[in-house]
Amino acid sequence: MAGLRVLAATARTLSFLVAPDGTRFALPAPISWTLRDAAGQPVADGEAHVAPLFLEGLEPDSAYRLETDIGSLALRTLPCAGLIEATDFGVDTEAPDNAEALARAVAAVPSGGTLRLAPGRYTSGPVFLKSQMTLYLEDGAELAAKSDRTGWTILPERRPDGRALGTWEGLPEPCFAALLTAIDGHGLAITGRGVIDGGGDRGDWWHWPKERRDGARRPRTLHLAHCDGVNLTGFTIRNSPSWTVHPYGCRQLHASALRIENPPDSPNTDGLNPESCEAVEITGVDFSVGDDCIAIKAGKRAPGQTDHLAPTRDVRISHCRMQRGHGAVVFGSEMSGGIYDIEIADCAFHATDRGLRLKTRRGRGGAIEGVHMRNVEMWDVPTPLAINAFYFCDPDGKEDWVQNRAPAPVDDTTPVLRDITLSNVRAHGVSLAAAALLGLPEAPIEALRLEDFRVSYRPDAIADVPLMALGVEAVRHAGLLAENAEVSGTVTCFTEDEDMAPC
Repeated sequence: MAGLRVLAATARTLSFLVAPDGTRFALPAPISWTLRDAAGQPVADGEAHVAPLFLEGLEPDSAYRLETDIGSLALRTLPCAGLIEATDFGVDTEAPDNAEALARAVAAVPSGGTLRLAPGRYTSGPVFLKSQMTLYLEDGAELAAKSDRTGWTILPERRPDGRALGTWEGLPEPCFAALLTAIDGHGLAITGRGVIDGGGDRGDWWHWPKERRDGARRPRTLHLAHCDGVNLTGFTIRNSPSWTVHPYGCRQLHASALRIENPPDSPNTDGLNPESCEAVEITGVDFSVGDDCIAIKAGKRAPGQTDHLAPTRDVRISHCRMQRGHGAVVFGSEMSGGIYDIEIADCAFHATDRGLRLKTRRGRGGAIEGVHMRNVEMWDVPTPLAINAFYFCDPDGKEDWVQNRAPAPVDDTTPVLRDITLSNVRAHGVSLAAAALLGLPEAPIEALRLEDFRVSYRPDAIADVPLMALGVEAVRHAGLLAENAEVSGTVTCFTEDEDMAPC
């Protein structure tokens, strides 16, 4: 049963990984599958072309068997304490705003129950979910944000007990509520083949990317604050006003078989940004976004503001496809709480500006430590590996104390980057540099290992800067560029007919 496992189950849906050895996201050859019930009767069948397989419309608390060309698997759906139909509470495709009706429907869901959104397009303002419920968006159902933000709920930066409800670029700030928000939610699932549309292409959200309006920052599309045991499976989420999925202070978060898509020119529309989270699994997610596909964060230090900082640790990313965007898997630049123990495996990166990207700067503090990427293939990624400790973010990012290349004093605001490994990585069509590494002279990048790291170059490449820092020269077809970095291993160049040579 190599490469065949259940990823997540709800009462009516199942998410699987069907991935023979060597699979990234797309399967090397189609795989036929059949789902049978407890009596052995077929209830669904098809042909898989990608590693994530998602099935819906199943019976609660029922045994099934998945049979495939690479093995079979016995499994069971979860019990359901009660099914609530959203339309029974006034949710209507003709309504200009279904927020109040959806709130009534959510309140009616019993603990362990399911709220079903039937096929149709439902316009709404912000909706707040609760613990021990499943939101099931059936195939053909679409929950779409209304275009008018008049009266839109604003989340304060903190709860009365002082806990941050979320951040804007690493600092607690008031934000417009997401289309879907859960605070202190436990045992929550959002599932189904339906669509969640954040409405960024409607209204004016994308016209003020770095401003406040009405005293608040732009909303996410799905915001999870201090939640435990959350499963996100099957749906498409798109057109986000800013970051698309933002888990903040969450534990035991699972995301699989999702499609996250935003226009390439939409501002700051990162795909999935776990911040100050622990035990996160992201498997078989298909990204095509306007900024970073996955950005792992841990808050930002500021004068008098450190109580919100907490680490992100134990994140597993596998069998994902990252397309377009500024980076495929990105760390920081808000990482002051520390980021530890991250694994990226068996993924495919297509035409992202950078592949694996770590970015920080003086003043951040914290550490990025224990990052391991293996079995990843890239196409048309200008710089497959970029590590930048002089990232010129924030209004003071280009000031001399940030960008000066002379050693600065080391204190608790000095960021640390160490224990980073890339193994079995192949990048086709590199244009700028195989790897661009710029560490701080007072805190060099430590223990970076390259094992079987191979690149080919794009013939029509035009020179450009591989890192966003002052004083970085434009390059074309560079190999390993390293300053203030401890590196073991080399980069090997290959042609597409497998000729090898040192870069």
